[in-house]
Amino acid sequence: MAQTHISTASDVAVPDQAGAASAVVADDTAPAKGKRGNPRQIGNLAMIMRFASAYPRQIACAMLALTVAAGATLAIPAGFKMVIDRGFDAGGSTEDIGRWFRYLFMITVVLGLSTALRFYFVSWLGERVVADIRLAVQRNLLRLAPSFFETNRPSEIASRMTSDTAIVEQVVGTTVSVALRNLVVGIGGIAYLFSLAPKLTGMLLLGIPVIVLPIVFIGRKLEKVARSSQDRVANVGATITEVLAAMKIVQAFGQEDREANRFGEAVETTFATARRRITLRASLTAVVITLIFGAITMIMWQGAVDVIEGRLSGGDIAAFVLTGGLVAGAFGALTEVYGDLLRAGGAAGRLNELLNEQPEIRAPANPIVLPVPPRGQLSFQNVSFAYPTRPDTLALKDFSLQVSPGETVAIVGPSGAGKSTLFQLAQRFYDPQAGSVRIDGVALPSADPEAIRQRMAFVPQDSVLFAASARDNLRYGNWTATDEQIWDAARAANAEEFLRKLPEGLDSYMGEGGARLSGGQRQRISIARALLRNAPILLLDEATSALDAESEKLVQNALERLMQGRTTLVIAHRLATIRSADRIIVMSDGAIVEQGTHDELSARSGLYARLSSLQFTEGPLAAE
Repeated sequence: MAQTHISTASDVAVPDQAGAASAVVADDTAPAKGKRGNPRQIGNLAMIMRFASAYPRQIACAMLALTVAAGATLAIPAGFKMVIDRGFDAGGSTEDIGRWFRYLFMITVVLGLSTALRFYFVSWLGERVVADIRLAVQRNLLRLAPSFFETNRPSEIASRMTSDTAIVEQVVGTTVSVALRNLVVGIGGIAYLFSLAPKLTGMLLLGIPVIVLPIVFIGRKLEKVARSSQDRVANVGATITEVLAAMKIVQAFGQEDREANRFGEAVETTFATARRRITLRASLTAVVITLIFGAITMIMWQGAVDVIEGRLSGGDIAAFVLTGGLVAGAFGALTEVYGDLLRAGGAAGRLNELLNEQPEIRAPANPIVLPVPPRGQLSFQNVSFAYPTRPDTLALKDFSLQVSPGETVAIVGPSGAGKSTLFQLAQRFYDPQAGSVRIDGVALPSADPEAIRQRMAFVPQDSVLFAASARDNLRYGNWTATDEQIWDAARAANAEEFLRKLPEGLDSYMGEGGARLSGGQRQRISIARALLRNAPILLLDEATSALDAESEKLVQNALERLMQGRTTLVIAHRLATIRSADRIIVMSDGAIVEQGTHDELSARSGLYARLSSLQFTEGPLAAE
């Protein structure tokens, strides 16, 4: 089974009018899997525009406000021209001067209002587009198989969802608006300059190619550094997440200084890359602005000569200077905007990779409906499987196992025998390279993965709790469960007593990873969650291996209630807990080497008897 890093693939998610994401098939020219998007392609920004296009009304309002603001900006030099030519130079009266200044004041009012409206609508669009992108990316991530997250760090993905979307928000909410405004001001200003002084304007335009050349030359270098800068920021975020999640281990082994140094290296690398980006951008800005204002200075020199010789009025030259300044500022701002667009192109490309990634595990076009009522039958037929990250090492080798409805099958063996792999395949987190896995007679690839998992309840060895209330953690197995059903499940899982004692009962906050509960309490929450699932097949990665004697007894009693009437697969780390299993499967190197009851296997001189002897005489069996 092929496995790739984050890549661009065949589907593109775009928002509908409600902001939700829907899949549309992209063309065959999408980049090959395993390759990053090319940051030089400003075309990456097309993804942002697809999301923004879901809001045409807001875009229209923003464009209208932008156009009015740009027009009002260009009207100010014309106002000063009228003040000078018809107020001062013509010997106008106080009333004449006042009239033209009132005209200027009205322009500033229009400019202020239109600028405020432009800011509101573009900022709204920026926030809304970022929200939609985050929703679409998260929705797509939830579809991906676990193999994707083995080769792509979740902490880096989280960084993309935060830092990269922040850049996108800046571009949509600020940069694009600034670029369009300056473009309108620049083009409109040049047109007005031609109407004032064609010769001077022609001289001004001759300098444009000289200005464009450094933009292209330095800009290409800036593109590479911009993408590299974003990668370094993602690495910093990943390092922070990794260390904070393992803070107890870091402190327990006294590695605070080492982790501080490692983080410092990541930060300094990020700073060095950012410094190169800033240097290039500053150089680009300095060169362009020097050229622009240098050209304007020379042109104004010629303009002053024209005024003295009577070819231009004082108002003309004043308007030309003001408008020329606006045009120069507009094109100067565009050089900075270009740098922002490059960074946004890199960020959009990184998000697009997540958005376009296709799940390897998905429902077929016409999935087979699983039998109703469910029987709880599970079978592995000649299954061979290797994890994508270890393609040369088979975790299962020609493995076959038939589990009858209602049967309890315990799976034992040394670490690396392939026990956990059975659970991964049963839930169809992976597909085997050979053989088939079936539930109630239906091959898993022929059915909808969601329907398959609906028929299973899973209790992991290390219980997973969310930073939410006790109620939400319990009903994760059945989100529609009533409080009465939740308490029934808690009672059956021996969890009712401590839940009743919590300050706010079911509304009590559990803390990050259930940090406010003991290990035994967390396990009983997991069991209650599985009870609420009420699935015909139970996958139990023995939950008592790391508990004290009292907690183990409470958890074991809860497990016995949970297993009643269900097909159960138990990964056993403590052999004493599986003596009553209907059948015990002994695995080694991805294959079954023994099977039978506890008494039958103990009577033989095989692997089970040896493991049993080691566990009871020398210590517990090593957990997988």
